[in-house]
Amino acid sequence: MLIGGFGGAGHPTELIHALIDQGAKELTVVNNNAGNHDTGLAALIKAGRVRKMICSFPKASHSYVFNEMYKDGKIELECVPQGTIAERLHAAGAGIGGFYTRTSYGTDLAKGKETRNIDGVDYVFEKPIHGDFALVLAEKGDRWGNLIYRKAARNFGPVMCMAAKTTIVQVKQKVELGQLDPETIITPGIFVNRIVEVANPAISS
Repeated sequence: MLIGGFGGAGHPTELIHALIDQGAKELTVVNNNAGNHDTGLAALIKAGRVRKMICSFPKASHSYVFNEMYKDGKIELECVPQGTIAERLHAAGAGIGGFYTRTSYGTDLAKGKETRNIDGVDYVFEKPIHGDFALVLAEKGDRWGNLIYRKAARNFGPVMCMAAKTTIVQVKQKVELGQLDPETIITPGIFVNRIVEVANPAISS
């Protein structure tokens, strides 16, 4: 499960709470953080639905829900550097089988991974991250799924849309075909399966 958001920015909170109501469990979740406060992703973790987190910043501001569950051995963690997690998602969407990066070489994060020296520089081989589902927040979308985002709320949304088999997007405004300037569209509708309009979200930013 790929869930967009950089902290609270671009976090599809209403979709996550719908997922809690739906009842899915034993989830592996990819996100930049491991949830904040006790809403959205943190609420999903608190409900015991997440088996494993793949993220860059598990111990972020107000991530007390994850911290407590991790200390109690109730959730697994794979820590991935931020640029690496973005490129692993991009690789999945672009059909790339993997890539070499200098990031994490010689650290615990590189243990068990293939390494290679290229022109005198050591690299770590990283594999793509494919998602069965992606939950993403966008500012506007049309019925074909073309999307535009609001500033930093874009963050991981575009690459997550590309990397998932099924992408569900929460938009603040659903517009008619032709209302979005083609030059401003960030995610083409080919990568989107469902659009859910939440005009006045209670929590999502």
